[in-house]
Amino acid sequence: MRVPLQREYGMQENLRKLPKVQTLLDSESAEPLIALYGREDVTDAVREKIDEARNIVLADATIPVSITSERLFWHDVSTLLDLSRQSSLKRVINATGIIIHTNLGRAPLAPEATEAMRAAAEGYSTLEFDLETGKRGSRHRHAESLICELTGTEAALVVNNCAGAILTCLSALAAGRDVITSRGELVEIGGSFRMPDVITTSGAMLKEVGTTNKTHLADYEKAITDETALLLKSHTSNYAVVGFSSAPIRQDLAALARANSIPFIEDLGSGVLVDLAPYGLPDEPVVRDVLTAGVDVVTFSGDKLLGGPQAGIIAGRKALIDRIKSHPMARAVRIDKLSLSALIATLELYRAPNQPFERIPVLRKLAEPIDLIRLRAENLATAMNTISGLETKIIPTKARAGGGSLPQQDLPSFAVEIENALHSPDALTAKLRQASIPVIARISKDRVLIDVKAVADSEVTTIADAVSMAFAR
Repeated sequence: MRVPLQREYGMQENLRKLPKVQTLLDSESAEPLIALYGREDVTDAVREKIDEARNIVLADATIPVSITSERLFWHDVSTLLDLSRQSSLKRVINATGIIIHTNLGRAPLAPEATEAMRAAAEGYSTLEFDLETGKRGSRHRHAESLICELTGTEAALVVNNCAGAILTCLSALAAGRDVITSRGELVEIGGSFRMPDVITTSGAMLKEVGTTNKTHLADYEKAITDETALLLKSHTSNYAVVGFSSAPIRQDLAALARANSIPFIEDLGSGVLVDLAPYGLPDEPVVRDVLTAGVDVVTFSGDKLLGGPQAGIIAGRKALIDRIKSHPMARAVRIDKLSLSALIATLELYRAPNQPFERIPVLRKLAEPIDLIRLRAENLATAMNTISGLETKIIPTKARAGGGSLPQQDLPSFAVEIENALHSPDALTAKLRQASIPVIARISKDRVLIDVKAVADSEVTTIADAVSMAFAR
């Protein structure tokens, strides 16, 4: 019984030694922090550090040095306050091997797009002003002509994201009536966002046809009634149904829609403006080809394979686009001036004499020769060779486009595998995430992989520094 009693006595003694919050706030050491951060925030930080010390005492009856040393205590408080002022939204290095990583912000922008955003942010603009008439203009007109030129369509509208695009289309064209779509295309995207929910939220009634793996043109034909508003096709850009499966081609659906005088809409999800087949990626439909096939309205994202900012693009027949533009939902999901300026600058890079596969980061990464990827991995391994205790190995990997694009299509890549006997893979990746510029790596077969597919050449040294600092902590 003596040991527990002694421990209890020591615990109570150490709890009594913990300084009072008010005493600390009244000390001279607190004055510069209060002047810098305000009394309320300093009070919260002091209380948090004392609570941490109290928990340590209750756990093992010892009092931490950081609470007994005035210098260490105020250093910890200052660090805590400094961290509280840092934004949780920060730049990271994407070493996952996923180019369009939704959790990491999807498509990185071209320099022209970031410059356009800066110019729009720093001053006033003609966002909704007509210089010729001196009267109010429309924000829709700025990107519309470019989209029409690049896709061959009659009219276009840009909203804040692709989900907003399809919701606006359905609200304007199908509220209160039936939308016919295949069961095999009732997609779910990130965040449990489901196409059936979008349809019902728009006020339309979902009418499913076919089965998960097979839908025939006759299924659509039998489902059409006087209450049918439109046919809806969703490109399965984030998964693939393989094996015993089939679906009508869009040309046949377009003909069926025309024969019944109803619109045919296709949600492409990702959407690409150029053919990726020459780079070994044949399964993503080009927007122009989809419209040429007879689709009346297409919707697609700006921040996936297009390589621009977050945006939802609606392109198609002018009569239908005009109805969509005039619907109140178009106002609710309208694009902001910064995203619009970045989108316009990105679209300009698709026009001659520009080379989009050279200027747009996403396309450049998709088309990058494997020799250059391997060279980047070699440079990274060389930069890390001086780190004591670190074992590195260059290995071939399979990267992905990501962002719900090009499902099941592997992209050849290389990664630097790193290992250290003193750090588990989880511990090491956690340390890399704590770097001044966090490095987001992945773990495969209990090994940490720094995949360089989505890494810029200029980021190699930064990654090596982050790994070095991780081992120093």
